[in-house]
Amino acid sequence: MVMAAFLCAIVGCVVLPIVALAAEISSGASHEQAWWGLSLPLLASMPSLEAGKAAMLLTALALIWICTMMIYWAAPGGNAWGRLPRPSSIPGPRGWPVIGCLMDMSGLAHVRLAELASACSARSLMAFSLGDTRVILTSVPDVAREILNSSAFADRPIKASARQLLFDRAIGFAPFGSHWRNLRRIAATHLFMPKRIAAHEHHRQHETTLMLNSIDDSMSLNGVVPLRMYLQRASLNNIMGSVFGRTYDFGRPCQEADKLQAMVREGFDLLGAVNWADHLSWFGGVFDLLRIKQRCDVLVADVKEFVQRIINEHKMQKSYEHKSDSDADFVDALLALDDSEKLSDADMIAVLWEMVFRGTDTTAILTEWILAEIILHPEVQVRLHAEIDSIATPAGELSERDLPKLPYLQAVIKEVLRMHPPGPLLSWARLAINDVHVAGHHVPAGTTAMVNMWAITHDSSIWAEPNVFKPERFLVGEGGQDIDIRGGDLRLAPFGAGRRVCPGRALGYATVQLWVARLLQRFSWSSHPDHPIDLSELLKLSCEMKYPLVACAMPRLCSDSQVVAGGKCLM
Repeated sequence: MVMAAFLCAIVGCVVLPIVALAAEISSGASHEQAWWGLSLPLLASMPSLEAGKAAMLLTALALIWICTMMIYWAAPGGNAWGRLPRPSSIPGPRGWPVIGCLMDMSGLAHVRLAELASACSARSLMAFSLGDTRVILTSVPDVAREILNSSAFADRPIKASARQLLFDRAIGFAPFGSHWRNLRRIAATHLFMPKRIAAHEHHRQHETTLMLNSIDDSMSLNGVVPLRMYLQRASLNNIMGSVFGRTYDFGRPCQEADKLQAMVREGFDLLGAVNWADHLSWFGGVFDLLRIKQRCDVLVADVKEFVQRIINEHKMQKSYEHKSDSDADFVDALLALDDSEKLSDADMIAVLWEMVFRGTDTTAILTEWILAEIILHPEVQVRLHAEIDSIATPAGELSERDLPKLPYLQAVIKEVLRMHPPGPLLSWARLAINDVHVAGHHVPAGTTAMVNMWAITHDSSIWAEPNVFKPERFLVGEGGQDIDIRGGDLRLAPFGAGRRVCPGRALGYATVQLWVARLLQRFSWSSHPDHPIDLSELLKLSCEMKYPLVACAMPRLCSDSQVVAGGKCLM
């Protein structure tokens, strides 16, 4: 009995206090503040004690540790909030001792957190713990605006995987400061300026035509179209053409294209994974069940080799010295910067890789959701066909200049962004760089802030019948509202808001509009009996369709090579 008690006490009072020690150190607690400091003299005296007395001592210390953890955990918001010197006034769930609400971050975290906020009557502001990480979350537009537009939340929390993959030197995750401001200035004045986006329309049109022809071929051969594959390929070529000035022929074996696709998928998996080591500092040193660190080391070596090789090719060719805006890619633009804005090769690699990574899947995911909803609502497709046909040229041409003349198409895209926001939760995280008051509550520095955009866009007090697909809600002439989705109206802000708004939003939105318009101009879409459409969600880095869309695409217009005079198809 004594031996059994001794072993249990060892686990409870030696192993767990070591865990607590790591957590205390990571949270910045001093030796005077940490409870375990009091137990060190007692532990040092253990060799001189009899086994029975040592077991009793360890048991007592284990009980002290457990009581301390329970006191932390009993605070509103759980153990991370309970460690504060003064109690927080923000309501929220306690979660589990030590780990907090980490279990709730798996699966559809945005839905689970919306349920917790409602259960705690904390939709305005909710406190919760992710291990040792203090988190606040809002599900209302006014508080979301307060957070996202506040200079106190100028930083983003960065995961260990993001840091390993160089994103701490790129626009999305770089700490607020001179380097970040220089990157934002470069993005606004050189990479994503309207003139450059317009100059590259011919490239987007060409890639769209290739995608449409591939879909036509797939339909002819197989009777169905696995749409995600073609959207991802077009998306990769679209961003690769803009960033690196190269594209791939997916109809032929291409080792570089296959490797690049694998690198992007691996990056999405690593950044989208819920890694407990990001919130429990001791956990990563003991467990790495997903092999996050090892996989990041392999991926970042591949990324550096791939991007550096392309940078070196541009330097040798010196193409950036004479290319026009319509021909220059992002590498050319960065190499041509003045000395005051010049980036090192290491920073160029980080910036360019982020552009490829963040720009590849987002447009494909959103377009897939749009097509799925259109197929499920045939009356919407009929109206879109009529609207698109009304502005196309006699030869069937459709340019990006025509897209603003398609109000119903704009409304459909907005409604899909409302019902299926690509970044419903995690992409909105901010980090408090100093103490601040939010919604009347004190929020200490170092707190992570999240906005649950999914909860906002499904709030019945904001949207009538929020679970019904109704594009007309965005048409002023039909009783709706023309909501600006560029970040000014937090009822629907899919690209973010404030200092950390997505710099590539104009390019991404232009691409999606063009794709959807031409996909509907060329084809009539319907479901296949063997592949029913399922709108179940899967939250990774973005929220995508759990079951990839497989549909039937019946040609309305033929491929470019079949178009004859008057825009008729030679069938």
